[in-house]
Amino acid sequence: MSDPASQPAQTPAPQQGADAAPIITVRRLAPSDSIAELTQLLHRAYAKQVAMGLKPLAGRQDDATTRNRVFSGECYVAVHHIPLPDLDDPAGVRVETRQKLVGSILYHEVEEAEGPRWFHRPDVGWFSQFAVDPDYQGQGIGQMLLSIVERRAREDGAGELALSMAEPDTDLMNFYLRRGYRFVEHWQWPYTNYRSVILTKTL
Repeated sequence: MSDPASQPAQTPAPQQGADAAPIITVRRLAPSDSIAELTQLLHRAYAKQVAMGLKPLAGRQDDATTRNRVFSGECYVAVHHIPLPDLDDPAGVRVETRQKLVGSILYHEVEEAEGPRWFHRPDVGWFSQFAVDPDYQGQGIGQMLLSIVERRAREDGAGELALSMAEPDTDLMNFYLRRGYRFVEHWQWPYTNYRSVILTKTL
């Protein structure tokens, strides 16, 4: 089996006709990707929680923190491929595209903080820093990212895939519950102002 860390995972977003949806793929974060762009994406995606008075790290971290976090584990990004116009022929489109980061998920982040007991189980994989740009939500991008980390957890021999989320965000909680996740415990991270819930899904 090839090393998943060296192979980009690409999955087209579901489309319903030529103009129905943008071209989206999911792949590993590359060294050439803009950390500043990724930080801005995270801030937009977590802005709802910030507006609730919560302080999620992803919603306020700087570029250095983003860099440290994403390269501590396996970071996957959803990319919108935007065709570049052919300046020599206004009616044509170049083969080249501009890549815009529109989603992100981090598998097996290594934290300095202790972390919840559930994450320490040998049969449990986990993910964090899950985000989809608000302008791109509702297009199946979140499910694409979740599918990637579920596959990676299975490849690692995990029987469960877990996450930590802000307990006050009931909309996000319902998002996970609809996808088969269940509550296992509460946890308090040292850098947030809310209690987190640990959710897990049997793979």
